[in-house]
Amino acid sequence: MNPENTNDNTKPESPEYLNEIAPNTKKTGVDLILKKPILLVGIGLVVIIVFIMLATFVGNLSSSGTKPFKTLSARIDSTTKTATLAKKNIRNTKLRALNSSLSIYLANTARDFAPVLVINKIDIKKIDKNILAAESNTKTLASLEDARLNAIYDRVYAIEINTQLEKIAALMRQIKVSSKNAKTKLFLDSALKNLEPIQKQFEDYNSPIS
Repeated sequence: MNPENTNDNTKPESPEYLNEIAPNTKKTGVDLILKKPILLVGIGLVVIIVFIMLATFVGNLSSSGTKPFKTLSARIDSTTKTATLAKKNIRNTKLRALNSSLSIYLANTARDFAPVLVINKIDIKKIDKNILAAESNTKTLASLEDARLNAIYDRVYAIEINTQLEKIAALMRQIKVSSKNAKTKLFLDSALKNLEPIQKQFEDYNSPIS
């Protein structure tokens, strides 16, 4: 028998044929994700972290922008309380009249400041505790009580109030420079104009020796 005539139908298969019968091992993107839950968790954590960072940044930006307004409100309120409590202890007639003018000024300023706070989306009932603590008049009142006991109340009071009014004026100027709101600037212009002569009188006050 001629080996060349054997009935052998085996033929080398073409590459195209082999590709057709081979199992489809290609993985889609969805398959990869579904088979890798850790990847999903990682992506989720990244999204959460980015969101928290953005929220924190926006919150800090907003807080830093409104802090001067909140501080000014707390400072005016603290000074008003100090001036009110001083009425019964002031002995000098001139200083008593000056203190009355101050009380009127502070009341009017707080009233006119209210709509400005609304414009800047600030609720004075929700001012940060740290700001309120920083602007507290506790130390001032303690100093004034010592002055009263030593019969030098008027002089110490004039010094304390002058310092406080200088701080109020400085903060008003700071807000005026940074603010772009026309109504805010208008309020500050008026408040500073009315404050300066009162502050100057406290600065120049010389209480007679008791």
